[in-house]
Amino acid sequence: MANKEILLVVEVFSNEKEIDKDVVFQAIESALEAATIKRYPNQVKIRVSIDRKTGDYSTFRQWDVVDANENCAGDVEFPTTQVLLEVARFEDPNIQIGDVVEEEVESVEFGRIAAQHAKQTIIHKVREAERKKIVDAYYPRIGELVTGIIKRIEKGSVYMDLGGHVEAFIAREDMIPREPVRVGDRIRGYLKDVRLEQRGPQLFVSRTDPELLMALFRLEVPEVGEGMISIMGAARDPGSRAKLAVKSNDPRLDPVGSCVGMRGSRVQSVTNELAGERIDIILWNVSEAQFVINAMSPAEIQSIIVDEDKHSMDLAVNSDNLSQAIGRGGQNVRLATQLTGWELNVIDASKAELNSEAEANKIKQLFIDQLDIDDDIASVLVEVGFNTVEEIAYVPVSEMMDIDGFDEDLVNELRSRAKDALLISAIAAEEEIDSPQPADDLLAMEGMDDELAFELASQGIITMDDLAEQSVDDLLGFPGINEERAAKLIMKAREPWFAE
Repeated sequence: MANKEILLVVEVFSNEKEIDKDVVFQAIESALEAATIKRYPNQVKIRVSIDRKTGDYSTFRQWDVVDANENCAGDVEFPTTQVLLEVARFEDPNIQIGDVVEEEVESVEFGRIAAQHAKQTIIHKVREAERKKIVDAYYPRIGELVTGIIKRIEKGSVYMDLGGHVEAFIAREDMIPREPVRVGDRIRGYLKDVRLEQRGPQLFVSRTDPELLMALFRLEVPEVGEGMISIMGAARDPGSRAKLAVKSNDPRLDPVGSCVGMRGSRVQSVTNELAGERIDIILWNVSEAQFVINAMSPAEIQSIIVDEDKHSMDLAVNSDNLSQAIGRGGQNVRLATQLTGWELNVIDASKAELNSEAEANKIKQLFIDQLDIDDDIASVLVEVGFNTVEEIAYVPVSEMMDIDGFDEDLVNELRSRAKDALLISAIAAEEEIDSPQPADDLLAMEGMDDELAFELASQGIITMDDLAEQSVDDLLGFPGINEERAAKLIMKAREPWFAE
């Protein structure tokens, strides 16, 4: 009878919970093991094996095979669960340390008492199996849209029912700010993570992730789903505004118009799903500067200064468009920065022009000083885009020959002077590195200035002690030094001697 009861329990749990029968068998075995252990006064190891076809089961007591313990006078440390190797080999000559010796013992009945012990174990095992089943089913779906009904709301966080006893969790920070939601509302989200947890939520959903915006457009715009239009990126200020970059893989197709839809129907559907979030559809461009200009819409950009080293761009905008370019609370430029990946700085076009003119004058003066050329040639070099002496030294001759009024002799002379200037700068920098540096005490000494300190260091007078050992005549050769100042400096340097 007990055997049939076991098979019946397995059948019922397996069908109701939709889990593998073997999981229920293992749970019953664990429960029977626990019930058997309670019959012994000391801690023992028990194994129960149930025949999956007949429901018959056998119980075995186990001992671990160990070597003699020196601390226990050659005996085992735990006699109820361990047996010596030499004793175990009486029964099995091939047994090794770490193996297990088993002996069949009387089995407990699978009646009310055993069932009571088994109940919690079975429930626990079944819950574990159910949670693992959910993880296995949803893990491949990370990155997809999920739809469910709000089951409960706790401190701003939302639990949604996905159906089939599956529950997902949307943390407060993953909810759109000030979005009105109620229990029973149908809601969509982006499945961002699936984790096997012992308790609590396992499916984690977001309504603020930019991926949700892209997933909604893939669903709403057939051309995106078919690959005719590619979504290149998205940036969001959840619940307020978003930017979506798209490009067409078919030259006959307008990607922006396709995503907007007839009379804005497609973009409006996504906006309604995201609690009224306004969405700008941006045309992606292979030119990063043009992409930035597109991303800053509706603001009009007058000029761009690109700094590739800092990966930033300065965007010049007319004064009357400045607030529009920046956006409320910096929203427009912040979203454009997130979308393009460039650090964007919006500046007034009039100020940018002044800055640009000042920078051009600075570069022009640099060319005049280092290349020994007149103002007209320096102005032409700046106008055609040269910014450093190094560019002039190593730019291909053909490029410089294309400049109006430049012949081969002038180009070769400019390149030669530029290379000479670079060489002189390199030698000067090397000498500066190799030259001795004055010590901190000499630099900080009363009556000393940096220029004199470096002059002294170049002659081996590096510290105050070095200066204290000099005579007045020794210092008279340095610039700006007369007998009176030399005497004062030497006496100041010798003060620590007298203090000692």
